[in-house]
Amino acid sequence: MSGEIVNILLNQINVHEEKEKNLEKVLGIIDKHDSDLIIFPEYTMGVPKGKLTKEYVWKNAEPLDGEFITRIIDKSEEKGDAIIFTAYLKEDLRVYNAAIFADRGRILGVYKKIHLFDAFGFRESEIFSHGSELTLLTYKQFKIGLAVCFDIRFPEIFRAMMYENVDIIIVPAAWYRGKYKILQWYSLALSRAHENNAYVIMVNQTGEKFTGHSLVASPLGYILLDLGEEEKSVSFELSSEEISISRKTLPMKQLSKRDLYISFYRKNPKS
Repeated sequence: MSGEIVNILLNQINVHEEKEKNLEKVLGIIDKHDSDLIIFPEYTMGVPKGKLTKEYVWKNAEPLDGEFITRIIDKSEEKGDAIIFTAYLKEDLRVYNAAIFADRGRILGVYKKIHLFDAFGFRESEIFSHGSELTLLTYKQFKIGLAVCFDIRFPEIFRAMMYENVDIIIVPAAWYRGKYKILQWYSLALSRAHENNAYVIMVNQTGEKFTGHSLVASPLGYILLDLGEEEKSVSFELSSEEISISRKTLPMKQLSKRDLYISFYRKNPKS
């Protein structure tokens, strides 16, 4: 991969509690913009006025062939774009907090959030089942890995992506406001990028509950783009050359001691 460019569109939005209104908002944004890859935040389907509840999520959850998901996938075919969005995904008797990657009418990947948000007074595990697999896919010669919000606090899954040669890590999020939360947002995103020589794209909700500041972190771990707190859509170009430069400057994969790390886990499997 040499000299490749992908144009992404980060959509920092404030969703409504009504799923239908959010669907029309998402489709309207897609209609207004032309980018290779259009990205929406976590909880794209909606958020109630109070806390996220099991009743609200299960009422709005749908399977992969549900109307909300299908109409966005159909729009990706109509526009000829790739789209990453999130959904309350119903499978049998379970609901997952899922990120979906659609490209020109096809689903390229579905990621089910592994680390559920059981912190700061929230209990996502009372609402969702957790996923158990990484999702990595190839788009325009870039290897892309998907994660969702709280996952960013757990470096192991991103290191696993690095060993699979990930180039771009995309993290839809709904990062709640709180003391030091925005500092954590920056430090975690920049660390994951720096550790793994990969772009990290964090696309966040904004508004009264959420911090905004969707961002692009470079493969060397500094901020290339920060959307602030306003609701907005901003495009940005990612370059394979920047990834290559970071890996020549700071060859994290080659310098890591994978076998040693595995041995450490084996010595203390349950501690």
